[in-house]
Amino acid sequence: MSCKELMKVLGLGAVAFVLGVEWLNWLKRRLRDSRGPLKEVLFFPSPQVCVEHLFIRHKHFPCACPLPHGVETSFSRLLVHLLSARVSLDLCVFSFSHMELSRAILLLHKQGVVVRVVTDRDYMTITGSQIGALRKAGICVRHEMSSAVHMHHKFALVDSRKLITGSLNWTLTAVQSNKENVMVTEEPELVGPYQQEFQKLWEANDPANHKPQYTNGQLNIKTCKDK
Repeated sequence: MSCKELMKVLGLGAVAFVLGVEWLNWLKRRLRDSRGPLKEVLFFPSPQVCVEHLFIRHKHFPCACPLPHGVETSFSRLLVHLLSARVSLDLCVFSFSHMELSRAILLLHKQGVVVRVVTDRDYMTITGSQIGALRKAGICVRHEMSSAVHMHHKFALVDSRKLITGSLNWTLTAVQSNKENVMVTEEPELVGPYQQEFQKLWEANDPANHKPQYTNGQLNIKTCKDK
């Protein structure tokens, strides 16, 4: 076979490979569409397993930690959904002290995902809260400005199309000890109202719309403006 013929065969092979990949992707989309929008329910408490592979995909496994490996749990599924964000993550959470969930949010921020967080003014300052770590990394966080009510929501919006919501606070106790539930869906009829609620809270708690509050001459809590 001549060099010219070989190049032609290789070219045709490359085209066939690309077409094959495109066909498989098309087939996956059709199968997903035939099942309708994503609907998944997760229940807690969740057993402790290794989730390192979700953060470092290129690392050789199993890792050296003593936790079970290769086991899918409600918590690992929650991480998978959160880490699927490619463009944006809007998070509304009452209590946030879980280290691995914080690690996931910080990783998304590092990857260029636009992260916005709305939280409770009282619980953001409790011992172990991860809100300070998020702010230190440059993530924009706003808290409920009113001292008369709690921001008690627990939901996240992934890329403005996937809703994660339920009773779960983002704490170790909630994940490992409490009876909790989380629903994950891409139903537009459900995602839409949560998008509106998040935007309403985001705008209502814009520090530019509120006078700084002082106690004994000191500003109570730092707030974040839009970048």
